[in-house]
Amino acid sequence: MTRPVSRGPLRRLLSYARAYRPKLALAALCSLLNRVFDLAPPALIGVAIDVVVRREASFVASLGITDTRQQLMALAGITLVIWVLESVFEYLAKVLWRNQAQVLQHELRLDAYRHLQRLEMRYFEDRSTGGMMTVLGDDINQLERFLDGGADELIKLATSVTVIGISFLTFDLMLGTLAFVPIPLILWGSFYFQKRLTPLYADVRERASLLNAQLANNLGGMPVVKSFTAEDHEARRVAALSDDYRASNRRAIRLSSAFSPLIRMVILAGFTAILLRGGYLTLDGQLEAGSYGFLVFITQRLLWPMTRLGETFDLFQRAMASTRRVLDLLDTEPAIESGPRRLQTSEIRGTLRFESVSFRYAHGPQVLADLDLEAPAGETTAIVGSTGSGKSTIVKLALRFYEPQAGRVLLDDVPIAELDLDSLRGAIGLVSQDVFLFHGSIAENIAYGRRDAPSEDIVAAAKSAELHDFVTSLPNGYDTLVGERGQKLSGGQRQRVSLARAILKDPPILILDEATSAVDNETEAAIQRSLEHLAVGRTTIVIAHRLSTVRSAHTIHVIEGGAVVERGRHEDLVAADGVYAALWRVQTGVATGAGRM
Repeated sequence: MTRPVSRGPLRRLLSYARAYRPKLALAALCSLLNRVFDLAPPALIGVAIDVVVRREASFVASLGITDTRQQLMALAGITLVIWVLESVFEYLAKVLWRNQAQVLQHELRLDAYRHLQRLEMRYFEDRSTGGMMTVLGDDINQLERFLDGGADELIKLATSVTVIGISFLTFDLMLGTLAFVPIPLILWGSFYFQKRLTPLYADVRERASLLNAQLANNLGGMPVVKSFTAEDHEARRVAALSDDYRASNRRAIRLSSAFSPLIRMVILAGFTAILLRGGYLTLDGQLEAGSYGFLVFITQRLLWPMTRLGETFDLFQRAMASTRRVLDLLDTEPAIESGPRRLQTSEIRGTLRFESVSFRYAHGPQVLADLDLEAPAGETTAIVGSTGSGKSTIVKLALRFYEPQAGRVLLDDVPIAELDLDSLRGAIGLVSQDVFLFHGSIAENIAYGRRDAPSEDIVAAAKSAELHDFVTSLPNGYDTLVGERGQKLSGGQRQRVSLARAILKDPPILILDEATSAVDNETEAAIQRSLEHLAVGRTTIVIAHRLSTVRSAHTIHVIEGGAVVERGRHEDLVAADGVYAALWRVQTGVATGAGRM
């Protein structure tokens, strides 16, 4: 659930960046001083003109330097100091802004990613990986681009308006008025364009998200694309989304590109007015030539930089559209919060119990209906049933990936909603049918649950999973890279790595979710030998489609329609001639009417 937000993205960003305000303020100060010293050369030009025109009666002469050559030398020295200071503060401003942009980008991305990991699995059901990658990647990069240059430009512009405004009003009220007449029009135009551009850039970011989602989906499913010779079809889909993105950008570009030319016309009017008014005053002797030269040059420094306001505003609007998406993610409250009670692994006996549990996925049919099930500590409990009966959902509820709509799940008589999520999930080792291996070495994937495990423990776990001989036959042994999602290994090899990972974790509860359904008979036999050894003395829950893998379980629960319809040992269930017996006859090839086994 996302918290209701009424503040704009800039205020939300400033609130988020509260810890960085001192350094941002220092960067802003350097930008201000850089612009102050940047505005000094027009004044020096005016003073220089005053020296060569008025000589001993110049402004510099009134300071005690009467010789004109010495006056020019003094001006040269002051110019040198000003240019050095301008360069120093420009360097400091760029370094500070860019470093803060990198720091804020880094922290915002990490905070967003950490927050994303806290969100429940339901959050990911209707969202694509590519879309979330866009938020974590390109959206945050848009903010960095603005902080790299746009913020500095806005501060310098504000400094110019303030300093130059004071200078104009010092010389002539009418000149000051003429100089500032264009500014309200420019600001009005800026806000007008901002209002028009905001929805356009929001649409651009949404189109970018959809395009990235499709690309990520296609790259992840490339074997399917190739096997169904769907390359042209997928290329057309990507082309259509890319064209939508291009069209959305084109609409924003068309409007944003009109800003600078229109502002330039307004600026031209202001500059021409200053040129004429100041010239008339100088010809009439009411204004010194040096002052006139200063005003003409300083007018350019005031008005012409505003032609870049469109580009800066463009960066700002893109950044705010992206910032809104990132902060909306951060404002999404997790529906599943960690409980206050933390259990040490050594304290956990391992009894897992479901009491009257009912569950459905979002907008889906009922999956579990008033389910009662217990996996006693130290025993092997099997859960079997037809496809879609809710077997894998039980695993997700045990790990608290989802919350049941009714009933509760308990670990050692403690509701798991009261347990710290790390201690709950740390107590459970999961070996699933869909093995996910990270891009890295075999050793790194085995040690994923115990990243500080010594190499001898990793090797011991691999031996227990009957993986060691295969690994040592590889040129790089345990340092062999498995590729993205383990694509360099076969299905059976990936499954054994997953099993070794669970063995090394050594949890009090082991859950095997169709762990052998996608491997050959030889690999299944090897995995079964490993599991028999691993299950000794710990709570083991085996979810299986192949009934041959659960014959030795202490208790077998048969799930149909989201509820337990039968429970007992293998022999008793076969003798009962119910649902389990029917499944057993189908899998063993015995005709339905052949009687009991």
